[in-house]
Amino acid sequence: MPETMPRTIAVVGTGIAGATAALTLREEGFDGRILLVGEERHPPYRRPPLSKDLVKRALTPERLRLKPPTAWQELGIELRTGTKVTGIAGGALECSDGSRLPYDRLLLATGGRARTLPYAAGHDHVHTLRGLGDVPALRADLESGGPLLVIGAGLVGLEVAATARSTGLDVTVLEADEEPLRRLLPAHLRRAVLELHRAHGTRVHTGVALTGLARRDGMLVATARDGRNWHAQTVLVAVGMRPDVELAARAGLDVGDGILVDALGTTSDPHIFAAGDVALYPDPVLGRRVRVEQWNHAQQQGAAVARNMLGAGTPFTAVPWSWTDQYGVMLQIAGHFADADSLTVQGDISGFDFAALATANGRPVGAVAAGRPHDFRALRTVLDHPGGSPSLRTGHTDGPPDGHTVRAQAPTSVTAEVRSWLSEELPVHRVRLRDAAVDEQARKRAERGGRTHAAEEHPHGAVT
Repeated sequence: MPETMPRTIAVVGTGIAGATAALTLREEGFDGRILLVGEERHPPYRRPPLSKDLVKRALTPERLRLKPPTAWQELGIELRTGTKVTGIAGGALECSDGSRLPYDRLLLATGGRARTLPYAAGHDHVHTLRGLGDVPALRADLESGGPLLVIGAGLVGLEVAATARSTGLDVTVLEADEEPLRRLLPAHLRRAVLELHRAHGTRVHTGVALTGLARRDGMLVATARDGRNWHAQTVLVAVGMRPDVELAARAGLDVGDGILVDALGTTSDPHIFAAGDVALYPDPVLGRRVRVEQWNHAQQQGAAVARNMLGAGTPFTAVPWSWTDQYGVMLQIAGHFADADSLTVQGDISGFDFAALATANGRPVGAVAAGRPHDFRALRTVLDHPGGSPSLRTGHTDGPPDGHTVRAQAPTSVTAEVRSWLSEELPVHRVRLRDAAVDEQARKRAERGGRTHAAEEHPHGAVT
């Protein structure tokens, strides 16, 4: 907790975490100087529509802005766009324009940069999508016609694929893993998303290890290790993001796959904090440090850490949540599924009309819903208050075989909203997850010749 109230707070990064932090400082009554400095030339804007809507011109850059240009000045927030912070020394920011900005407290919300593939460098019509500046060239290529090749079946890749396919383009998606969205969803739901894309005519190939990208006869040709190849006019590389820790590392802060912070958002320097995609923080549910790349989570964490910079001393414990819109299907996701051992589903997964709760040793850890926003809000309440809802019990302790119907019994201490959802006379399916996950890990270890860390070599080649 700060010993004295700071007079100048600097925020590096104009994404949602940094912008929300600056706004929260004012909302909490801080009347000192606030500096909001970012390398992007655009004022703070909403990033999710980049892959969901902006590619098909549904939104203009002006409508994406978080605030009108004059609002930042009216709030007394000194917004400096197009300014790169090159160093931190002596309690001041050193900027690319030669200016030096002293601070009492500093928040690093530097986010990350799109990962690239070395063999994709130097080719025209090869894109990444991380910021507003990436949109015009990608959109122009898509409007000129396909085929489009998307490398990576994460949220960004699949959303762009769905958007492009809905405009009639020929679309192919290549994924190194055996299924899409492996870090985000349990297996049964990943397969449903895969089939959704295939049902709309998008070709999705999984388990693909790319080795190169070349131009032949006016087309871009991607080649896999097994000899297969795919031709396209436009390529989108969507293989994740790399946390931007360089500034923090040069300042001597503890970094890893992100900037290490405690539950309050404090770095190894008590005057410097971090939030958003770049923050590697202790998750109370998982019991380990995590870094979350989700818009809503960055917004919540930016606000929470801003309050802690003013001395609130409140640990950040919010459960991450996000949403994705593909082919008109809205999928809402909350929590973590890596440690889940069972999934209780109410409704129809293949028809994308369901709500599901994942548990690990009886403890709720994740929730997913499609077409049921009311149920999703109820399940988020369970995740946000795990102590009040220790288990989700059914008539079979270990769960019936996949596809069997059981009668759900409501936990003894959950909200009335969740209890009402569980008491509906609808089929409830209990799916065991952990055994399948163990089998899958064993299979992959065998394929790798016994290696235990798949990250030793990126499936699509080295990433930068």
